[in-house]
Amino acid sequence: MDPLSGVLSLLRIRNYHSAALKLGGDWAFDFPSRAGIKFTAVVKGSCWVKVSGEPTPQHLQQGDCFLMTRGLPFTLSSDLSVPAVDSAGFFQTPAPDELTLDYGGDDVQLVGGRFDFSGIPTRFLLSTLPSLVHVQGHSPQASILRWALERFAAELQQQRPGRSLMNEHLAHIMLVEVLRAHLAALERNGLDRDDMGWFFGLADRNLSAALSALHAAPARRWTVEELARLAAMSRSAFALRFKQIVGAAPMEYLTHWRMLLAGDRLRNSSDSVATIAFSLGYESESAFSTAFKRVMSHSPRQYQREQSATVEADSKADSKV
Repeated sequence: MDPLSGVLSLLRIRNYHSAALKLGGDWAFDFPSRAGIKFTAVVKGSCWVKVSGEPTPQHLQQGDCFLMTRGLPFTLSSDLSVPAVDSAGFFQTPAPDELTLDYGGDDVQLVGGRFDFSGIPTRFLLSTLPSLVHVQGHSPQASILRWALERFAAELQQQRPGRSLMNEHLAHIMLVEVLRAHLAALERNGLDRDDMGWFFGLADRNLSAALSALHAAPARRWTVEELARLAAMSRSAFALRFKQIVGAAPMEYLTHWRMLLAGDRLRNSSDSVATIAFSLGYESESAFSTAFKRVMSHSPRQYQREQSATVEADSKADSKV
């Protein structure tokens, strides 16, 4: 399994909703901080988006899409000079998981979806991304995103059997397409000096081969020499570049990835700690438990108990929404 597929396979959706906006004239709305990630497509017209803390607003054209990764407050406007008002009083909720906002006409139309993913892999994936990923309308990913968002909204409205599973798959499709677009931009434009994280390693032609090998066979007893050969680099040059771009030494990164895999199985399977340990290349349960506690700050069994309690609490909270 390639690295991107491997990470995404660990994400679990807690809840989601769709939003449809129709706007006309001069307008500007502030949107509050919300947990989760947000996909939006401009179906008609154009507008501006300004994310809190980001220095440069983005101009969105018809056909463009964007992903917001950190739940930061943001502003949508017809023009940057228009004073913004709080959007809260303008939204309507035709259904518990649907929001609509109609204001002044339909010069601009947007459709969106917000997904709340649970688990440590969410932070592992999204922490390396910018707060806003803008996908141009002429890119191949944009047409897929627009289709998926429209399909997602239709699934919520039609209430057909299998809706939850369909929407989880649609969320993954949208996330993959946005990340592909962002990865292509990194490969085309190069990395910035401050870029650091596993995702940026995928944009490096040499490191991506080593990362792919680690994710494809996490239980293998890899050495830095073997990975350097896959990257077509000397051992010292590879180790230095891996640490500079990925943010961790190769073996440290491998251990971290193994623990994310282990955490997912502890939470979502009935496998014993020993079974998980051996499947990830550890010769003893105690060696695995020591590594797990060092990375995850809890023993495997403590983690399993705490995750079970979290899942139960989330389920009760979601049932009240």
